[in-house]
Amino acid sequence: MNFFKILLVITLMIFAKTSLADNHDQKEELIEQVKEITKELTDEDEVPLNDPFAGNEGTNSLTSMPEGEQEDEMSLYNFKLAGLISGKDHSYITVVSSAGEAITLTLGQYLGKNQFIDLRLTEAIFKKEDGKYLILDFNNQIREADDY
Repeated sequence: MNFFKILLVITLMIFAKTSLADNHDQKEELIEQVKEITKELTDEDEVPLNDPFAGNEGTNSLTSMPEGEQEDEMSLYNFKLAGLISGKDHSYITVVSSAGEAITLTLGQYLGKNQFIDLRLTEAIFKKEDGKYLILDFNNQIREADDY
């Protein structure tokens, strides 16, 4: 896009020099106008380092994280469900931490204090120490349930 802007400015400058060769004042005025236009076209807007429309992508969608979960880096609330594979004999899920580290779990393994016990088509189910269940889906929603 900048190439076409520069090409347009050069064409205007050549046209200004050839067509106004007899009238020096008009020629200089037109050249000044072309220089101003060139300056406006070549000045590019600065792009912010982070996308202001992205929001808090790295954080969980829950507005209130339960107490005691903030300081635990292996808390389920610090992970996103990235993928799942369900087979006849084995089932796996992959979760990604807020730092970008991927962890693959199979049924029965623990993620922090929560045990991965089951999965459905779009969600993984973890059992907490107190017997309740945490259900993590691909929309990064974590809901607590008494049964699943």
